[in-house]
Amino acid sequence: MLIRIKKASDVAPSEITPESVYLNRRHFIAAAMAGVGTGALGGFENTAVAATPSSMPFQVSPGFTVPAVDTYEKLGPQDEVTIPFSVWSYNNFAEFGPEKTDPLANIGTFQPRPWAIAVDGLCAKPGTLDLDDFLKPQSFETRTYRLRCTETWSIVVPWVGIPLADAVKRFEPLGSAKFVRFETVMRPEEMPGQKTSALKWPYVEALRLDEALNPLAFLAVGMYGQVLPGQNGAPIRVVAPWKYGFKGAKSIVRMTFTEDQPVTSWNLRIPKEYGFMANVNPAVDHPRWSQATERRLGEFRRRPTLMFNGYGEEVAHMYAGMDLIKNF
Repeated sequence: MLIRIKKASDVAPSEITPESVYLNRRHFIAAAMAGVGTGALGGFENTAVAATPSSMPFQVSPGFTVPAVDTYEKLGPQDEVTIPFSVWSYNNFAEFGPEKTDPLANIGTFQPRPWAIAVDGLCAKPGTLDLDDFLKPQSFETRTYRLRCTETWSIVVPWVGIPLADAVKRFEPLGSAKFVRFETVMRPEEMPGQKTSALKWPYVEALRLDEALNPLAFLAVGMYGQVLPGQNGAPIRVVAPWKYGFKGAKSIVRMTFTEDQPVTSWNLRIPKEYGFMANVNPAVDHPRWSQATERRLGEFRRRPTLMFNGYGEEVAHMYAGMDLIKNF
């Protein structure tokens, strides 16, 4: 008989952010974070509203079905969710343009199919695979994780996907590989924000190899029981729940194994505000606001920020002896 020992970091089903709250999160943030200031509402999360929610199994492609999410309690009358127009028109997503109305105007041109992922660098089995071939060797899992944004809001999301470690091991990184670099799609014709200098495009993030191999690291292809919508990183994104949300590269098209620490987008753009490590740490404030507390979407009280977002039991050993204030 298999006995599962509950960890302190496990997320209770009751903690999951209701999907209606998630879809309306920018209204909530705008109202709740007045003390942080409008400058905090940066473009780290892709926020155009998702398609109609569904709890049914979905297909990544014909004949390739992802199971329905079945590990959390009923979230409410899904078919009664209504989305005010202002939510559709108020989004920060720099790839689609600098203005909050740009995602509404431009996200409809984004095409998540066909899709391929290139794997290169310091590995024994490099190659370029169609997304289905990239995914098919693995078994899909449902993972319910906390997500903490540097803007001091947080959510709890049920993701569907595969362990990142499984994908990494498949390509056999060499002994000299120390980091995994993730590159997002570069399509200025579909993402007009990439024609601007808001960031150095394409968007790049990275993890240390040991972080990528950690059992918590995840590649998500779905959320709330449906395929990832374009505004949330379709068709595949990185989820590292002990790190701030901007570390989760979206719409990835390349995975590169490197010996040297990669240059990443927000760290390059504002290095004093967005460190490479980006571990959730209540002791290290953002230069413009405290990170000691957070506001869970759907709640109107602040709660203490947990070190490593509450996943210390699983990840703290990777940073033993490291100065986590200097290496923020």
